Amino acid sequence: MRLTIRRRSGRRAALLAVGAMTAGLLLTAPQQATAGPPNLLSNPGFETAGPAGADMPSCWSKSGWGDNDFTFATVAQAHTGTKAMKVSLTRRVDGDRKALVTENSTCAPTVTPGRQYDLSAWYKSDTPDVSVTVFRRDTTAGWQYWTDLQNPPVSAAWARTEVRTPAVPPNTDKIAWGLSVYGVGTLTTDDYALEEVGAVPPQPVCSGTAEECAKGKWEVIPAKNPVRSMHAVVLKNGKVLLIAGSGNDIAQFNAGTFTSAVYNPANGSFKTIPTPVDMFCAGHVQLSDGRVLVMSGNKGYPSADGKIGYQGLKDSYVFDPATEAYTKTNDMNGGHWYPSATVLGNGDVISFGGLKEDSTGNVTAEKFSAAQNKWLPMNEVNQTWSYWGLYPSMILMQDGRLFYSGSHTFGNGTPGTGASIYDYGANTVTDVPGLRNKDQRDESASVLLPPAQDQRVLTIGGGNNESNPAANRITDIIDLKKPSPGYTAGPDLPQGLVDTGTGKRPQTGAEGKMYVSAVLLPDGKVLETGGGLHDRADPVFEASFFDPTTNTYQPGLATDPIPRTYHSASFLMPDGRVMSVGDNPGNGTYNHNVSIYTPPYLFKGARPQITSVIDTQWVYGDTQRITVNRPVAKAELIRPAAVTHSSDPNQRFVDLPMTVNGNNIDLNVTSNPNLAPPGWYMLFAVDANGVPSLATWVHLGGPSALAAAQEQPSAHEHSFADKLGPAKQNPAKRDSVPVAPGVAGCDRHYGTVNVCVPTRFPAEVKETAKARCDWLASHQYPKRLKVNGSDPLRLDPDGDGYAC
Repeated sequence: MRLTIRRRSGRRAALLAVGAMTAGLLLTAPQQATAGPPNLLSNPGFETAGPAGADMPSCWSKSGWGDNDFTFATVAQAHTGTKAMKVSLTRRVDGDRKALVTENSTCAPTVTPGRQYDLSAWYKSDTPDVSVTVFRRDTTAGWQYWTDLQNPPVSAAWARTEVRTPAVPPNTDKIAWGLSVYGVGTLTTDDYALEEVGAVPPQPVCSGTAEECAKGKWEVIPAKNPVRSMHAVVLKNGKVLLIAGSGNDIAQFNAGTFTSAVYNPANGSFKTIPTPVDMFCAGHVQLSDGRVLVMSGNKGYPSADGKIGYQGLKDSYVFDPATEAYTKTNDMNGGHWYPSATVLGNGDVISFGGLKEDSTGNVTAEKFSAAQNKWLPMNEVNQTWSYWGLYPSMILMQDGRLFYSGSHTFGNGTPGTGASIYDYGANTVTDVPGLRNKDQRDESASVLLPPAQDQRVLTIGGGNNESNPAANRITDIIDLKKPSPGYTAGPDLPQGLVDTGTGKRPQTGAEGKMYVSAVLLPDGKVLETGGGLHDRADPVFEASFFDPTTNTYQPGLATDPIPRTYHSASFLMPDGRVMSVGDNPGNGTYNHNVSIYTPPYLFKGARPQITSVIDTQWVYGDTQRITVNRPVAKAELIRPAAVTHSSDPNQRFVDLPMTVNGNNIDLNVTSNPNLAPPGWYMLFAVDANGVPSLATWVHLGGPSALAAAQEQPSAHEHSFADKLGPAKQNPAKRDSVPVAPGVAGCDRHYGTVNVCVPTRFPAEVKETAKARCDWLASHQYPKRLKVNGSDPLRLDPDGDGYAC
C-alpha cells in the first residue's frame, strides 16, 4: 500500500485567524531570540570550522538516507555572523538530508531523562518538505532515531522555528537534531539552540483517599445497559453506541429482535435504537466524517447438532451520530462473521477474515471506498487469498502497510509465525518472528503504544478456546521502526484474584487472562483490565498500568467489581475516565451493569483547561493554536474507541509537538495520515503530573484531492521494516477454507446454541461425568441441558437425553 499524503502547498494555518495581535512563533522576519536558559549546543552558528580536511563545520555532520541527489554547502548569507548551512535536494525518490549535530560525546548535548528541551533555529526554505528531526543516544543500544517534531512552513526571508521535545525517555543521555529537507528544494539554516525547559512541575495534591490517589476508583452506575451489547463505539459527540444485534440470544434472533442503544454520559441515560439486522459479532470502524461503518454480522446460529456453525452476513450499514439511525450501504462481496476493520490513511477501510454464509473461513479482502461510499467489487481489491482467522488485529503502520499482530478471537493453527506485515500495494505477506505461543493468542489484546510515532505494538495475554488451557501472562513488544522487526518478550502480566466458581482465590504460577481490555490513556499509559482465566469462564479481578517509557507494569490498581470476560469492552471517555460494559459467560447469561473507572490522575487536583481552540477543523501539516489556563507538558490526539472482543486495531495516541509561548501553545500536526487516519479525535492537554484536560473534539483531514495522492513526501516516513525476510507465497485463488463448526470452542451437543459447554474442560477438571457436571453447576449453567444427538463428553450416563 505504502500510501502517504503530502500536506497541501500554502497550507491553512489557523494562526492567521488571530491576526497580528497573536502572531505565531513561526516568524516571517528576523527577530532577536529572547533571553533564556543557556544554549547547550556547540558551534550553533557554524562559525567554527571543522578539523583540517573536514567538509563540515565543527560539531556538525552530513546526515540523511534514501535515494536522492543532494548538496551541502557552508554559505556566507547568514542570519547572524558570517556562515550558514545550505542543503539542497535536486532529485528525490525517498529519504531526506540534513545537517545534524555530530553524534559524539563532545558535540551532542547531555540531557536528563524526564526533562523537556526547546529546540530552535533560524531558516529559509523554498519547500514545505522540511521537518525537525531528533535522534537520541540510548545508554545500552546507542544512537537511534527518536522523532520528527515539526514541519516549518516555506519562508523566503529568515524565520525562526521553535518546538519542545517530549519528555526525554529513560536511559537517554544525549540527543542530536537538525532540520531535514525531504522534498526537492533548498533549506538554509543558522543559529541553532537547544535549551532545557526550566519550569518545575507543581507538587501533586491528593483530592481523594490515599487509596484512590494510588489505585483509582471504580463505580457501578445506577442505570443498567438495556441491551446485551457486544460492540462499543465512542461517537464524535461524546455519546456511546452500544450494539447487541441478537446479543448471542437465539430466541431474540428467531424473533427478529435486534437492538442497539446510545448512552449519553451527560445525563446517564440510554436510548434504544432500532437495528435492522443481526449485528451480533459484526465489524465496525469510524469513517472520516464520524459516521460508524458496521459490516457483516450473524446470518444464522449453529445447528443444534453442531454440523453447521455460525454464518456471516454480507450486509453493511452506517450509523449516523446526528440522526442516531442506521442506513444501508451496498453489500460486501461475502459474509464475514467476526471481520477485521482498519481505516487507512486515505479514509478507506480494509477488512479481512471471518466466516462466510456457509460457515467456512472467508479468504477475501474487502475494501470500502471513502470517496465512493461503497464496498468495491472483488476485482478492484488486491487479493492474497489468505485466511486471517476471526477478528484478526490489523494495525496501520506509518508507511501504509498493515501489521497483523497475532491477536485474534478465534483462528489458532493458521500457518506461519503468528505475526506478519501485509503490503497491500505489493500484495505480499511477510512473517515477522518472536511472537511466543502463537496458538494461545485467542482473545488477546494488541495496542499501538503511545505515541503512534514510536511504532511499537504490545500484545497481551490470551489463550486457546479449543484446547482451553489456563490463559497466559505473556506480553510481547515489537518495534516496527527497526529494519528487521521482531517481537521481544515483555514483562509478565500482573496477577490478581480469579473466581473459578467456588469463590475468589489468588492467581498462581503462569495463570494470566484472556478477553483482556487495553485502553490508551491521555497520560500516555495503557490501562489493562478485565478478562478471564478460561474460555468464557473464571473472571479475573485485576487491573494495571503499562508504561511505554519504561516497559513496566504498575500492578495493584483498583479492580472492576463486575466480572468482564467474553463480550465485554472497556474504553476511554472524553472526560478521561474509562467505561466498562458487558460479560457473557458460557452459561448464556449477560451482565447489564456498567462500571466507570476514575484513574489516579483525576485525584491529583485541578485539571488543566483548554480555554480556546482557534479551529476544530485540522489539516495534515498544520500548526494549530490552543490556549491553556496553566502550563502543560504535552498534548495529543486519541482516536475514539470502536471495540469488540478485546479488539480495537484503530485505537491510537498521536503526539502533538508543542511550541510554547506562555499559555498560548502551537501544536504541530503530523503531515502523515498513516499516523493519524482522517476522522474525529479527542484532543487532550496534559500537565507535568499526568493530569489531563477534558477532551476537545477536533476533526483531522484534508482536501479530497490529497486523499488520493500517492507516493508523496512525508516527514515521518522513514526506512523502517525494510529488511524483512522473503514474502510468503500467496495461496492459489480459492473460495474459502474449511473451518470446524467448533471454532468457537463450544460443544453444540448440549443445550441451546447461546449456551457454550466447553469442547475441552479446564485441565484440573477430571474427565468424568460427575467432575464435569460439578464444574457446570459451579459456573451456573442451566440444569438438565438437552443432549442434541450424541454425547461426546459423556454427560448423560443414564441416557435420558439430558446432561447432568
